[in-house]
Amino acid sequence: MSEGPAKKEDRRKFQAIKGVRDILPPASALWNRVEQAARDVFESYNFADIRLPIFEDTALFSRSIGLETDIVMKETFTFDDKPPDLPRPNSFTDPEDYTAAIEHALKTDQIPHTAENQIILDGLKYHLSDLRNAIEKSDFEAEETARAKWTASANDLRFGQPLTLRPEATASVCRAYIEHGMHTLPGNVKLYYIGPMFRRERPQKGRYRQFYQIGAEVLGPSDAPAIDAELIEMLVAFFDRAGLAQTHLFVNSIGCKDCRPKYVDLLRAELQKVKDKLGPDSQRRIDTNPLRVLDSKLPEEQPIIEKLPRIADHLCDACKQHFAALKDELALRGIAYEINWRLVRGLDYYTRTTFEVTAAGLGSQNAVCGGGRYDGLVELLGGPPTKGIGFAIGTDRVILALEDAGKGQPKPRVDVFLAWMGAAAYAPAVSLARRLRREGFAVELPPEEMKFKKSLGLADKLGAAFALILGEDEVASGQLTLKRLSDGSQQKLAEPELLAYLKSNLRDTRA
Repeated sequence: MSEGPAKKEDRRKFQAIKGVRDILPPASALWNRVEQAARDVFESYNFADIRLPIFEDTALFSRSIGLETDIVMKETFTFDDKPPDLPRPNSFTDPEDYTAAIEHALKTDQIPHTAENQIILDGLKYHLSDLRNAIEKSDFEAEETARAKWTASANDLRFGQPLTLRPEATASVCRAYIEHGMHTLPGNVKLYYIGPMFRRERPQKGRYRQFYQIGAEVLGPSDAPAIDAELIEMLVAFFDRAGLAQTHLFVNSIGCKDCRPKYVDLLRAELQKVKDKLGPDSQRRIDTNPLRVLDSKLPEEQPIIEKLPRIADHLCDACKQHFAALKDELALRGIAYEINWRLVRGLDYYTRTTFEVTAAGLGSQNAVCGGGRYDGLVELLGGPPTKGIGFAIGTDRVILALEDAGKGQPKPRVDVFLAWMGAAAYAPAVSLARRLRREGFAVELPPEEMKFKKSLGLADKLGAAFALILGEDEVASGQLTLKRLSDGSQQKLAEPELLAYLKSNLRDTRA
């Protein structure tokens, strides 16, 4: 029997979810180039690659980023790690069996044996007792009430550990540093990462729900200004290698736990005097996190902010010396920068050095990198006293800036299109393609014989640099015909000459 036309929902067109996207070739070649630049530069500074989980315990981010921040309150993708064999109860669920299953699951750690879940289990037993009594007395109203209370309690159970797709990677790096005892390693631990992050925010140009970051962290016993300066030097070297020329570096010092609280109190007092002139967000931040007011981009608030006390005028002697030494270290390395007194980090564990890099071509959202020192974070997460500093580069924005600067054009993807003709030429063509690929050349080998004109047309469409023509005459003579597709010139070459010629002439296009 015919199944008839497919249902409408079966024919619907699947598309990427709003806020995420596919990165397709040839654009992906630019992404690979930027990421490879990071690997090359970072490893030259003795940083090692760390591969981190996509999701973590939600508490890791709420503790490190802060429960009151927009990132944790509004923007994270959070879910319970729920075992598949424990469904939520419904009207057909047997309360006796379900309560026994929950108690067993708690004892065997199939679901988190937390104080909250234990209280809920005790409540289930209590409501189950009421339910039994109501059934024995044939009191249908009491039975219905007890069942409703039991069901509501059962639905409050946390079936799994709350997990969150990582909105950033610094907390994950610190967690790995603690978990694996990396503080016992010699010297400073220098790590870098490349990968996707996730935030549930409104998609716009350069901002996605799945976005990408390249970052680096230094964790260890020292907070020497030279560490901060070398990290910034490495960052500048990366942008240079990636080809992003129009960048601007801003630096600042936000003090330490001894001097910053006094500045925050002073800032809050001054903000209270002008509270009525500020917008709702800034008014709210006066109480929760006054440093965030300095981040405001509202035009009407800028004249007010410019008159506020500056943290540089309120640093303790140790922080003044640290910042002065950082500036000396940057000068030693020939790194140009500008001091931006409004460049702050609002969380308590951030200390002293902060920095940011902006790039041309991105409009108002022009920051491509942010970083700073976070000497208290490892301790906050339960680790030993540790100094830390790092940065995160917004890869999406770097790509946009490169494209805006005209540096996003892909290089030829195919070095050699191997145009073979005649059955006798196929086996030698397969063998030759393997040898060329072992030498590092990108080779396209048609799986079926094609007419000469069609073969060259495909080579041109694929952006091949050269077409290598291999027919029965070439097989017999050992002389291969190499055609440069950019100008149509061609020549006969033996295989050893071919390899030398390709290495010389493709050096620029494959660099």
